[in-house]
Amino acid sequence: MQSILIRLREDFQLSIITLVGLCSLIGITPYIVFRLLEGNLWIGLIDTFLVISTGFSVLYAWRTGDTIRPGQFLAIIYSAGAVFVSIKLGVNGLFWFYTLILFNFFVVPPLQSAMATSAALTAVCIYGYMHPGQVFESHYQMTSFAVTCLIASLFASVFAYRGRRQREQLIELAALDPLTRAGNRRAMDRELDIAMAEYQRHATRYGLLVLDLDWFKEVNDVHGHKAGDQVLMEFTRIVVKSCRKSDRLFRMGGEEFVLLLPMVDRQGLEQAARHICMSVAEQLRSPGGPVTVSIGGCMLHDHPSTDAWMHEADQCLYQAKDQGRDGYAISAAGKPA
Repeated sequence: MQSILIRLREDFQLSIITLVGLCSLIGITPYIVFRLLEGNLWIGLIDTFLVISTGFSVLYAWRTGDTIRPGQFLAIIYSAGAVFVSIKLGVNGLFWFYTLILFNFFVVPPLQSAMATSAALTAVCIYGYMHPGQVFESHYQMTSFAVTCLIASLFASVFAYRGRRQREQLIELAALDPLTRAGNRRAMDRELDIAMAEYQRHATRYGLLVLDLDWFKEVNDVHGHKAGDQVLMEFTRIVVKSCRKSDRLFRMGGEEFVLLLPMVDRQGLEQAARHICMSVAEQLRSPGGPVTVSIGGCMLHDHPSTDAWMHEADQCLYQAKDQGRDGYAISAAGKPA
């Protein structure tokens, strides 16, 4: 139960689709019974199809973690269902359009939701215009309905866009270091746990490099923290440029960084460390001159925890600094070498 609550709290789209499923089950099921008792077979079958399809979509989202395709599927079938219900029930069916507008703008991106909602609104208005009195009592009523739907769509789109943008910013703030835009400590811990799990389950190879700028405190003390910040940002750019796209850089704090390298062997880890050292020495400058980096690294092997893995890399970093800095030391079979 706790894992379910955690997934709902951390995945907004999954929580929305799950809420839609519950609302569909609770809100539409009574209408199914009512329509069938009234002898309105087609509407009852459509409502049944919507409830069952929603249930399968929610189940698919939970099993796969994919909330995009279930949302798109639901937007399509609910838009089509709203059109069909409006045609069959007339004015009484039009009220569902306002629910549809809110639903679409929360389960799919704004552009896709606008397209689905506009298509449904256009379809019902064209049908109403071609069949006077069947859906709308007058052209004036049809115009009023179209205008109110468009206004509701505008407000819903603005709210949905701002909500989506704010969620993206919050996710970014929770995972990135605000100065360097590298991953932060929280993101690093999560990625290291994932790497450990993949190694234990599939023997996936991972390497870890701990990078520490040499004599960085002097840059801050002599030239100020603004100059130090510029060095840190430029260092991040150089390292990212020197790495593969699959490698992930994190800032531990201060001038210390961690680089996680998936699908690499010890030789590749050593080559990466050598390349970063050379690139930093050639390109990184402070107001006082060149800035170098010391690197310690090790492969993930039979470590009991990520802390033990990090500790071994740290020991190698100390060795690199003891050897004169501006260099690297990579562990061999769990021991610095």
